[in-house]
Amino acid sequence: MKKFLSSLLVAGALAISPALASEPVPTPDNIQTFTAKTTGKTYSIATVVKVDGIAWFDRMRDGVKQFGADTKHDTWMVGPSQADAAAQVQLIENLIAQGVDAICIVPFSVEAVEPVLKKARDRGIVVIAHEASNIKNADYILEAFDNKAYGAKLMEVLGGYMGGEGKYVATVGSLTSKSQNEWIDGAVAYQKEHFPKMQLVTNRLETYDDANTDYNKLKEVLTTYPDIKGIVGGPMPTSAGAGRLISERNLNGKLFFAGTGLVSVAGEYLTKGNIQYIQFWDPAVAGYAMNILAVKALTGKGGDIKAGLDLRLPGYNNLSTPAGATGNLVYGQGWVGVTKENMGKYNF
Repeated sequence: MKKFLSSLLVAGALAISPALASEPVPTPDNIQTFTAKTTGKTYSIATVVKVDGIAWFDRMRDGVKQFGADTKHDTWMVGPSQADAAAQVQLIENLIAQGVDAICIVPFSVEAVEPVLKKARDRGIVVIAHEASNIKNADYILEAFDNKAYGAKLMEVLGGYMGGEGKYVATVGSLTSKSQNEWIDGAVAYQKEHFPKMQLVTNRLETYDDANTDYNKLKEVLTTYPDIKGIVGGPMPTSAGAGRLISERNLNGKLFFAGTGLVSVAGEYLTKGNIQYIQFWDPAVAGYAMNILAVKALTGKGGDIKAGLDLRLPGYNNLSTPAGATGNLVYGQGWVGVTKENMGKYNF
């Protein structure tokens, strides 16, 4: 186990620049390129997220606000109070009515927002998407990393803790959340290739990005499958829901977890050994990066948004495109792996 943990920490350290660990949102050294003074116009850019009021998107708001402070563009973030596709669509309708210049979107359901985003683009509004690699009605799509590689890493870690065998379950915020489902696709593919003695025992649990829902659905699964050994979590709140359940049932060392999380949410469970590993990218940097792409598109520099682009932000220094792709999807190299041994470096 010590050897496994040592290799895990090395992998996490290689996955992302240490600059991401600092709590302040980084400002690129070329930020003057994107200021309202340089562009000759103050743009209104709204970032619409899956759900407001959870730690993940609280941190993304930091990045959106910082971009506005650095550039003097009018930037803000909104999201429904609960993860709800219809509510998110209504927020976008409101922004269209306001006549914003650009919308940065983290969709709860890609299918649900496609028609309203088409309406926005028909009105001349630039659309930048995140966590939505298959979305059609966006000018550009920015992913933090290759989604299947992210999920494969989660399974590599989980399988190590499980000793390569036993039953496990997987969670997603929604069955229509494209990126999270791609993470689980990557995890399951890795499991089948490298851990054939492991078994996914249920369909993906849809938890609506809510820790209480995660807790309750995992508790139901544990009743049906009391011998499960692993949980791979797509949505950030699963780290808290799983940690709570494992703590209450005294399942340390019997039921293992690897999934998306934040130290601010999952830290207590990492410290107590209820969960072993969380993986994430800095949502503040993602929010900042989306706004940079919005200004590039608004100023006629969308042609720059392609493989090799350096946004001068941690994890987004050399954007890539999927092999053979010629479309509008780019991604960075922006994830980090965290255990209780290195969690102190990621204070957000």
